[in-house]
Amino acid sequence: MSLFYTRALSPARPLGTELEFSETELGLRDMLPIGDRAQYLYQKPIRRYPTTMDKNQLIWTEQERKQVFNSKVFSVWESYCKAPESQKNRESQVFTVIDARDWVIVVPVIDSPDGKQFIMVWQWRHGSQSLSLEFPGGVMEQGESPDETAIRELYEETGYKPQKIEKIGEFSPNPAIMSNKVHFFLAENLTGNGKQNLDENEYVEISLVNTNEVIHGMGKKPYIHALMGTALALYRQRIP
Repeated sequence: MSLFYTRALSPARPLGTELEFSETELGLRDMLPIGDRAQYLYQKPIRRYPTTMDKNQLIWTEQERKQVFNSKVFSVWESYCKAPESQKNRESQVFTVIDARDWVIVVPVIDSPDGKQFIMVWQWRHGSQSLSLEFPGGVMEQGESPDETAIRELYEETGYKPQKIEKIGEFSPNPAIMSNKVHFFLAENLTGNGKQNLDENEYVEISLVNTNEVIHGMGKKPYIHALMGTALALYRQRIP
């Protein structure tokens, strides 16, 4: 077994280099006075590792896709793929893919006497069987652009419309098994009266929450939705 000491322990060493020490070398080091140990180890020559690679060696090729399940929320497909050309075994392998419409999440911010606040919504999540406090959002309808969905969902769930809306990011919610994307928006200069226009069987309660409370609470109840953590990170990237 070997141990690796990286650049974090030796700032002078360039990126892409590491030191590898055997158990014997580490044993000899431990016999030295403490002040001499690091100098002994860092007398070893640098072992260099490549910092670039041919990413084409990682690309699979889809040959066929078959639907095995369909619902109003998503469909499930079997994707038949060949391994990258660099691999010896290129027989077709089967992978599961969940296909759904793209989603949109909006981070609405208002200024209040108590400082900046997020307009958030409480709703029940059937997967976790729990209440979740989230940013407004929803599914893109046929023919909608992401920003149109953002404005519509914000108005339906909160009764507010933004005078300024800006896309701040785009992610794959789970690229291992899902084909769709999530579009994130920052909504500012909001106008409205808070009157909701909810879909059938959509029960949502509005809550104004100080931004610092959300920042420090994310990852703990009731901020349990992972994509809300992503939205918050994008917000903080945009507005430190």
